[in-house]
Amino acid sequence: MYYFCTMEESNRQKKIAGVLQNDLANVLQNMLREMGQQGILISVSKVGITTDLSIAKVYVSVFPSDKAVGVVAELNEVKPKIKHQIAQLTKHQLRKMPDLTFYNDDSLEYIETIDRAVKGEDNPIKNPELLSKRKKS
Repeated sequence: MYYFCTMEESNRQKKIAGVLQNDLANVLQNMLREMGQQGILISVSKVGITTDLSIAKVYVSVFPSDKAVGVVAELNEVKPKIKHQIAQLTKHQLRKMPDLTFYNDDSLEYIETIDRAVKGEDNPIKNPELLSKRKKS
């Protein structure tokens, strides 16, 4: 019998990721409101923490999806401000605030493309460009 070693998140990593996910969602929504961005919805779909708890990968979904690249780039520019706000909220829960890196979560868009193909609206056999390979972030 063979056992495969997979790196599973520790309970501490999961707990910190959950705390960060909730606080980031609130802070990002407030930042959009303060910046006067109308018609943009942002949600934090996943937070992954490294084993040494120093880096947090934050995956955000942006609606409408055509503005996602710009919003994610802007979030990465104002990382220090976001990190400071989150550190203030979590100062009693975390000793050290992990560095944040924002990524676009395009999984919903990818699922929608597959769903349209399955329903027959878009035929990937006739047009193979429809289901191009996903970009790794």
